[in-house]
Amino acid sequence: MNGAELLLKTAIEAGVEVCFSNPGTTEMPLVNAFDKYPGIRPVLGLFEGVCTGAADGYARMAQKPAMVLLHLGPGFGNGIANLHNAKRAKTPLFNVVGEHASWHLPYDPLLAMDIEALAGSVSQWFHTVQGPDEIMSDTARAIASAGKGGISTLIVPCDYQWSDVGEVGDGENSIPTPDKQPVDKELIKTAADLLLTKKKCALIIGGQAASKKGLATLARIKSAVSCDLYYETFPARIEQGAGYPDMSRLPYLPEMAIDLLKQYEIVLCLGVREPVSFFGYPDMPSLFTNDTQKKLIIETRDEGILDALNDIAAIVKAPDQADPELLSSYNPPSIPSGKLDGAKAGQVVAALQPENAIVMEEAITNGFVYHLMINNIRPFTMLTLTGGAIGQGPACAAGAAIACPDRPVIDYQADGSAMYTVQSLWTQARENLNVTTLICSNRSYDILNMEMTRSGNTSPGDSAKRMTDLTGIDWVKMGEAQGVPSVSVHTCEALAEAFEKSLAEEGPHLIEMQI
Repeated sequence: MNGAELLLKTAIEAGVEVCFSNPGTTEMPLVNAFDKYPGIRPVLGLFEGVCTGAADGYARMAQKPAMVLLHLGPGFGNGIANLHNAKRAKTPLFNVVGEHASWHLPYDPLLAMDIEALAGSVSQWFHTVQGPDEIMSDTARAIASAGKGGISTLIVPCDYQWSDVGEVGDGENSIPTPDKQPVDKELIKTAADLLLTKKKCALIIGGQAASKKGLATLARIKSAVSCDLYYETFPARIEQGAGYPDMSRLPYLPEMAIDLLKQYEIVLCLGVREPVSFFGYPDMPSLFTNDTQKKLIIETRDEGILDALNDIAAIVKAPDQADPELLSSYNPPSIPSGKLDGAKAGQVVAALQPENAIVMEEAITNGFVYHLMINNIRPFTMLTLTGGAIGQGPACAAGAAIACPDRPVIDYQADGSAMYTVQSLWTQARENLNVTTLICSNRSYDILNMEMTRSGNTSPGDSAKRMTDLTGIDWVKMGEAQGVPSVSVHTCEALAEAFEKSLAEEGPHLIEMQI
């Protein structure tokens, strides 16, 4: 047995089932080892950002670590944007990065980089293997760390991968159940006391508070005390639709969020940090709350927040069952007619998406209206652009489809950000994944147009306009070239027909929505 085979054997014993990979020469022993140890399904991505984004989507839905195999520092660098998103989502990922042979590194070969410096920017744990005999223990340590919710990066020199380590028996490795981060009892009591003051209160939620269990407890709490529920602007994962408590999305634009929250005397952040503006703007605060409000932040994102919610529910004497009047009813929007625009596209998607769907929402500016409609549609799971680094959607949708092959996956997707990981379509076709990609094709970086206006440039010149113009992309040809059946629509009626057809058929589909 060589080191690469031992690494895979250890990962399999730990419960890892999928590896998203873009390997190179320094990972060839690991590539070969997949044939000997087939317990891990290798999935090829044609760009490292596809691999890291897909691993993020897989782990968010599977609730267990995915493995990523990358080639040296440049490969890690190519995948780092979606690793940033995964870090913000506290997604469990196990990165393996091949390194030059240990005896070759002193000669400074062309692809040599300080991989640990890169890894440290997104990883909660990282380490370079110091010898073939350490591969088993280092792999187990890496997976154990990832299992607690975060990114682990193991850097493995190539010569340690091909070195013989003898025959190693079965280990006792397994992905540990993450330790709950207990919430201080005084914080819990303070939160409950604030809710009992009967002052106008906003609850902003994220993490496990946005899970089925968390939302059920929040509905009970809301049945006992008056409060309004908001979810963070870009939640890692949230359950939505009929049967869940009515919730609103915290606005992306800081002036809108500040104006919304100023009406509340109390702001409680549960499972999420205090909301902060994406960017700093002149004469505008960074925080959405103000000093006149009573604030309490319980940032714990893991299942510790569920225990805290149950304790709060007990203190406020919440009923065992939520008041049905506080739960969203099924009342989907009607399907509009005529020429498509961003609002109508969101309305069609909301009206027709099936129950139990997984929606990866990266529609950017065209997603604002969609979020206003989703309380009263069929129950579903939503993933979003948690770290704000665009290009997550197509890859994340692919990973979610691998984690949940029996659930339809919808990638509600902006055209500019889709181009960052457009190679995901090839992986979706190769793996025959049930993903419907809906491209909001406004042929523009519309979010930049909005920010340009906000910066005071209401009449951009030709050079500025060229920086946001995306004309010339043929999405039908783009999808078909990668093996995905693709159509382009410009009316609501055509979108509804194409969307229902894609959901009824196996495998991936792409629909360009000309808006």
